[in-house]
Amino acid sequence: MLVLVPPPQFAGAEPEPRDAIAELDSLLGGISSLSADVTQMIVESGGGLLEESAIRMRLRKPGGFYWETLEPFPELIVTDGRTLWNYQPDLEQVVIEDWDSGRAELAAQLLSGETAGLAGEYRVDLAAVAELRRFELTPLAPDSPHALIVIEFVEDAMEEMRLDHIRLENRNGQQTLWRFANLRRNESLALELFRFEPPPGIEIVDSRGAN
Repeated sequence: MLVLVPPPQFAGAEPEPRDAIAELDSLLGGISSLSADVTQMIVESGGGLLEESAIRMRLRKPGGFYWETLEPFPELIVTDGRTLWNYQPDLEQVVIEDWDSGRAELAAQLLSGETAGLAGEYRVDLAAVAELRRFELTPLAPDSPHALIVIEFVEDAMEEMRLDHIRLENRNGQQTLWRFANLRRNESLALELFRFEPPPGIEIVDSRGAN
C-alpha cells in the first residue's frame, strides 16, 4: 500500500501569503522552457495506488505545452497556445479544439507562469529551509474539488532550486502526485513540437469554433 505522508512542518516564522506568492512567481518566472520525465501516481483515500503513469512533458512559453502519456495508456495532449490536440492512438482518433487557458489544469497553469490570480483564489503558505521550498495552496472557495495543492522545489547539484513534485489532494481524499525527473530548463524547443500533424487513416474530430 502506498501512502503519501506530508513532510513535517518547519520551525520558524512563516512568510506572509503575498511573500510566498512572490517567491513562487520568482521560481517559475525564470523558466522559459521546461522538459521532464514525469511519474504520475493516483492514490485512493485509503492509501492504495489506483494508477501509475509514465509521462513525457515539454513546456515552452508562451503557450506551448506537451503532455504525452507513454504507459499504461498512450495519449498525447499538446497545444501551441491557440489550438489543442488530444490524440488517442488506441482509438485512432484526434480531437482538435480551440485552446482555452482557463480550462487548463492548475499544474499546467503554474508551470506556464500564470500566478497572477493566486492571491484571489488560494491562501499560499511557504515552508523554507536552505535546500527546500514547499508551497501549500489552500483553495478559498468552499466548493473547490481540491483541499490542498503542494508544490515542492529542492536544491540540485548546481545549487539551483529544481521542481521536485506537485501534489493535489481532493476533498474526497484521493491524491494525484506528479514527480519530475531528468528536468532540463531553458533549452531551445522548436515551436513545431507543440503542433500536431495527424497520421494518415485516423479519425479527426475538429471542434474548433464550436462555442
